[in-house]
Amino acid sequence: MLRKIETFLSALRSEVYISQALARAAATQSRLDIDEKRPQTWEFSGFSQNGEDGITDFLVGKINDPDRHFIEIGASTGVDNNTAWLAIARGYSGLMIEGNRRASDLSRYLMSRINPGVECHNIFVNKDNIHELQEMASSLCPDYLSLDIDGNDYYLMKEIFNCGFRPAVIAVEYNSAYGPENSLTIEYDPAFVIDFQGDEYLYYGVSIAGWRRFFATYGYKFVCVDSRGVNAFFLMPGRFETEFVDGIDGLDFQENFYQMRKYKCSWAKQFTTISHRKFREI
Repeated sequence: MLRKIETFLSALRSEVYISQALARAAATQSRLDIDEKRPQTWEFSGFSQNGEDGITDFLVGKINDPDRHFIEIGASTGVDNNTAWLAIARGYSGLMIEGNRRASDLSRYLMSRINPGVECHNIFVNKDNIHELQEMASSLCPDYLSLDIDGNDYYLMKEIFNCGFRPAVIAVEYNSAYGPENSLTIEYDPAFVIDFQGDEYLYYGVSIAGWRRFFATYGYKFVCVDSRGVNAFFLMPGRFETEFVDGIDGLDFQENFYQMRKYKCSWAKQFTTISHRKFREI
């Protein structure tokens, strides 16, 4: 009973947040001067934190024969993520997968009221259970997939491809502390949880060079990173008009805004705090 009450109260707060997010998006959208070739001009934030809503909205709007389905792994509460815009503002159906039970419960409660086409699952995803995604998904070629778990992202993305998934657009978090050219990721640990409070908070995820090398082997084209240095976007060229794909001139690398603020130094110095840890070259 207590959990239900907590979920209800959190949902009330989230509904206020949703109204604010939609208003924020409308206000920022109205000021955009969009250039199809420059992804930075697509950015706006309603539910997302770093302009991802705008990049996402623009890219899915360019997909040929869209299926209006998304998958997000690391969906949090359902409203503070990369797919809330698609679910709430665009009416997409999809899957929101989250390892934290309370966050997933809230997501499920909210989406049951806002968009019943969104299924919310409480799963701590790893290589051993990622195949369950095949059973839950309505399509192996959804319009959009977002992966943000602050840890084994590389290994899970590889398994997602091994399961046959080929999304039109993929958004992944990258770790700018690894620099623009190092092709690195952490060693796989099925129980990995990022240490937000410790000195080694910067040990997580994948470098931008690592992601670019990895996705290229599957035929994906790099689009951009967001202007705050958090997420990278890739697309499957065959789902878009060639002229659009060839014309994209996106930002290649950006220091993570939050890590710069926390550590007050560039990526090179940040990396020294974790350089003793074990990495895998991609």
